[in-house]
Amino acid sequence: MVAVATTACAQTYVVMHNFGTTSTDPQAPGEPGVICQSRGGYLFSAGGTQGNPGAAFRLTTDGHYKVMHAFSGSDGQMPAGGLTLGRDGWFYGSTVSGGPGTWGTLYKMRSNGQVTRLHYYSGGNGGNPWAAPIQSVAGDFYGVTHGSFNFGQIYKVSQSGQYTQLHSMTLFQGIYQVAPLVQGTDFAFYGAAIDSSGTASPGDLYRITSTGAFEVLYTFDGTHGNHPAGGLIQAADGNFYGVASEGGSFGAGTVFQMTPDHTVNVLYSFSGGADGGGPVGGMVEASDGNFYGTTSSGGANGAGVLFRLTPSGSYTVLHDFAAATGSGPRSSLMQHTNGHLYGMTSSGGSANLGVFFSFDAGLPPFVTYLPTYGRAGGVVQILGQGFTDTTQVLFNGTPASFKLVYPTFIKATIPDGATTGPITVSTTNGTLTSNKIFIVHP
Repeated sequence: MVAVATTACAQTYVVMHNFGTTSTDPQAPGEPGVICQSRGGYLFSAGGTQGNPGAAFRLTTDGHYKVMHAFSGSDGQMPAGGLTLGRDGWFYGSTVSGGPGTWGTLYKMRSNGQVTRLHYYSGGNGGNPWAAPIQSVAGDFYGVTHGSFNFGQIYKVSQSGQYTQLHSMTLFQGIYQVAPLVQGTDFAFYGAAIDSSGTASPGDLYRITSTGAFEVLYTFDGTHGNHPAGGLIQAADGNFYGVASEGGSFGAGTVFQMTPDHTVNVLYSFSGGADGGGPVGGMVEASDGNFYGTTSSGGANGAGVLFRLTPSGSYTVLHDFAAATGSGPRSSLMQHTNGHLYGMTSSGGSANLGVFFSFDAGLPPFVTYLPTYGRAGGVVQILGQGFTDTTQVLFNGTPASFKLVYPTFIKATIPDGATTGPITVSTTNGTLTSNKIFIVHP
């Protein structure tokens, strides 16, 4: 491990793993590179580049690394999207290429590394899925493809592999997609599309329902940014937030906000200098209510920065990336329930093939859960740590029955009379509160 002091006091950047140091390692993990937390508290993701089949891997929070599944090409190649944790405990992902049809696959993986293919692409039916699918409240998975012979698609796939094409993008709908969808509080799905060919718009934001009703919400104009490769998050205030890798006041990208009425506002414009430029990976809303993200370039070393942005637009550089310890981050940041931030870079490190890193921003532990919505009587899976001596679980103050599965995993039943609000877990060592609001539906 390599610890590097940052520009902010009491904040620490740590290299947890240098990619390319073992034969089955993924090389230069790129976008969107989603990282997820398992029921056991481990960090799971996947990565790989063209010419490198890639691998799915696991890390403990203290840095012990293990390849869980090395792709061979026949079972898929270049799992650039990372992994999503499903409510069944499996991890769901995609490969950009390879598989029986050579245009990529959708797959699920057990925590022991056993992979089951859900679907493969043969070019005429989409192809090149960069982003891992996300699980809906209803239990099915939704995702996007980048496109092969035709433009990208939006799809639904069941846990058993039943595949449904919901929508095919057209020339004036952004065409290509590399970031995962997000399900909004209205149950619809929201996404960002880019036009890498340059023949149409410089990107769009859109909404699609589970039945395939598709609507373009906003077309980028350069002033508000271009090429929103990082995808969207819906924050606690109900607005959507994302990054555009180009455009803005200085041409180096933006952080933008989209309100419920689909108005897009620039929260911050990158200069490409000391504050960074070219943000590609998606942001995370951390437990302090601020947004954290990375840029792929700029900063003190020209290798990108890790930043914090308040909802009001106050911007702070927390770390400058450097070649020796990881440069050019393009993957999405995530926050573990221990409070730390985790991410990957696409270059730098001991083999110059990227690193997996952690960043301690001084944020306290919390709990998270899935699904994000539910009704009385439904079961919610709570992830965290230190649950061994749990004494109480509350849904916005209403006591719930619960079962301790692991010291990092609890199953709780939504109680009658519960209302929308945070979930809290009380232990003999203190109380942990969720980083987001659980929505109770009637």
